[in-house]
Parts: sequence; C-alpha cells; structure tokens
Amino acid sequence: MKRSHLTTLALSGLATIALMGAAHAGGFSRGTADTDTLFESENFNIRFDERVVFPNQKFSVNANPALVGTNFYGTYTIPSVAVKFNVSDNLRCEGTYTQSFGGDTEYESPKLPSGALSEVFHTDEFGAACAVRFTMGTGVLSVIGGGFVEQLNYERVTDLSIPTGGALPPGSLAVLKLKGEEYGYRAGLAYEIPDIKARFSIMYRSETDYGAPGTLTVPAPLVGGPPGATVALPAQGSGNLPQSLEFAARSGVAPGWLVFASAKWTDWSVLKNLTVVTPTSTIVDQYNWKDGWTITGGVVHQFSDMFAGQVSLTWDQGVSTGWDLRGDTWTLGLGGRLRGGTVPGEFRFGAGFSYLDGVAETQYANAVIPGNIHSGFNRATDAGYAVTLSAGYIVQW
Repeated sequence: MKRSHLTTLALSGLATIALMGAAHAGGFSRGTADTDTLFESENFNIRFDERVVFPNQKFSVNANPALVGTNFYGTYTIPSVAVKFNVSDNLRCEGTYTQSFGGDTEYESPKLPSGALSEVFHTDEFGAACAVRFTMGTGVLSVIGGGFVEQLNYERVTDLSIPTGGALPPGSLAVLKLKGEEYGYRAGLAYEIPDIKARFSIMYRSETDYGAPGTLTVPAPLVGGPPGATVALPAQGSGNLPQSLEFAARSGVAPGWLVFASAKWTDWSVLKNLTVVTPTSTIVDQYNWKDGWTITGGVVHQFSDMFAGQVSLTWDQGVSTGWDLRGDTWTLGLGGRLRGGTVPGEFRFGAGFSYLDGVAETQYANAVIPGNIHSGFNRATDAGYAVTLSAGYIVQW
C-alpha cells in the first residue's frame, strides 16, 4: 500500500529528533537502534545520521575551589546507521549501528583531590532485527525480534602526584583501559492503522552484564620499579547496563498533521557501581542510581511536498540518589526534512536545546571512602544546558 508523504515522514524516524538533546541525560543513555525503518514500505532503505552534543554544566560546590564555575562535560557525537530490506510482503529485516551508551567527563586544571583528569566510555551496538507482519482487522500487526552485540570501551586517566601528596612527580599518570563485549536482544509488537496513519508500539531491550578485561598502566616506582618507566598491570572491570521498555504512539489528526508521544522506562537501578580489580587495588565507582523515565510529545506538519517540520518537548528524569550528579533534563527539539528536487533521497536536520537541572551529592558526608575516586567531599552543580545538532540522509527505493 502506498502511503502519503506525511506517513513516510513520521515513520522514517523524524519524530526521534526530539530526543537529541536528551541524549546527554538518562544516566548514560545515548543512541537507539532505528527500528522505525521496519515500518517503511519501500523494498530497500538506508539511513545515515550523526548527532553532536555540546553539554555545559558547572560545579557550584567542590572540594577544590578552583574547579567551582568550570564545566566538567566533554563534547561527543552519536553516529547511527540503519539498512532495511523487504524479504517478502510480510517479512522485513534490518541491520543497525549506533552508540547506545556513553559518558564523557573531563576536569580542568587544577585537578580533583583524587587526581582524576578524565573518565570516558562508550558502547558500540551492532544489531539486526526482523518484523513479521499480519493483517488484523483494519490494520497490520508486526511482531519484532532481533539481537545485538554491544562493545564497551572505557578509559580513565588519573594524575597520581595529587593523591600521593607529591610522593610521585607531576605528570605521573595512571591510565586504566577496559574493553568488553556482551550480547542482548530486543523484542516488540506494533499495530498500524493505515487509514488514520496511526501506529502503536511497545519495544523491549535487554540488559547487558559486563566483565571487561583491560590494563592499568602506572609509573613503575609505584610497584617498586625504576624511575621513568611504566608498568602495565592486568585489570578486570565489572558492571551492568540496563534493560529498557518503551511505549510509543503516533497518529494523523488532520490533513498534513501528525502527533506523537512516547514513554520509556530504563532500569538504571541495576547499575550499582563499576568495580575494577587490579593486583594492587580494588577501585569502586559508586552510582546507586534509581530507574528513570523519558517522556516525549510533539507534532509534525507537512508544509509542502518537499518540506515538513516538527516540534517536541522531552522530559528525562534524573537518576541520581545523592552519589553523583545526574539530574532532570528538559529538551525542546526542532527538526525538519527536505525531499524531492534534483537530489535523490531525503535530508533530515534538527536542533535540540536542553535545560539541565542543578543537582547535589549528599552521600559522602565529606568522608573518604577507600577505593572510591569521587569520595571525600560532596559536590554540587548549577543548572546547565546542552545544545545538540543533527544531520542525516535517507535513500529509499
């Protein structure tokens, strides 16, 4: 069945631009595999998308007064690719790539009392999924299932001259690198009513449980070696990344108009801590997060055969419970698409502005917890913001 430009617009994933700015919040949430392509009628679809996020949130309280008023988040990108093909009239399959989770923290000089300089990680998700379609009443029911492999890359850099009180010279770095690979699955149901251009869906993504091996490279004198040399010690990290369940709905409400909404629950309470064990120490990064919700609503309007746009609002619940600094986020998203003319395919573009609520730690009681690089003080932040820019290209035939 041939659908209108409005329906194609809505189901090609334009509505998800509203989530761009919120990619900074929700614990470590970033990209989501584009299963929307499974609902497009063309025999073949390929989509490329890139988001760039510029977060800015500053310390209002810190044990090091020089860090008050400095931003501790780094700029990052979220790539996404989806390729879909129709196997038959009732079976569609796709392959996807995105960075599903990530975190980038960078501290300005002078450093934290722990000596931490930076802590960054991301997970590359490679997935495949299929949708089996059945006619049911006036609509079409799709049963969706697939799997993914998630590859974790983590790096933490610490200046050991600070926590050792000068026993090691400035620039004596400890570099922790971990890599891990885990497998998971996603499953869902969707029901479409073509006459009113509506779709209602529920999608589940499974948890991943990491045992991530790696190395901790330290100055040799720290383990009795000669000055000027380094030693790579074996390290083993462990932690969990959450399962999630998302409900989504969209429907045409008038000629050229479509509304959409979604609610996503993410099981962030599964992430209690990141534990790293080496021959000389055990390092524990405490999170103790609570589960989070992401709520989005918006509207799409078809201005012409070539141009359509959307506006949306997203609330992302903060997950912190006093152990770190992840508060609520509100995001206003604007997006559009251009298609037709002399250039084949469809161009998508968007921008998001996020308000990051101020948040404070309460659990450390200004006491040192051995092995926890963030302990010894309670920090707090002012309200901040994040700007997200996005561009993408879709080819269909």
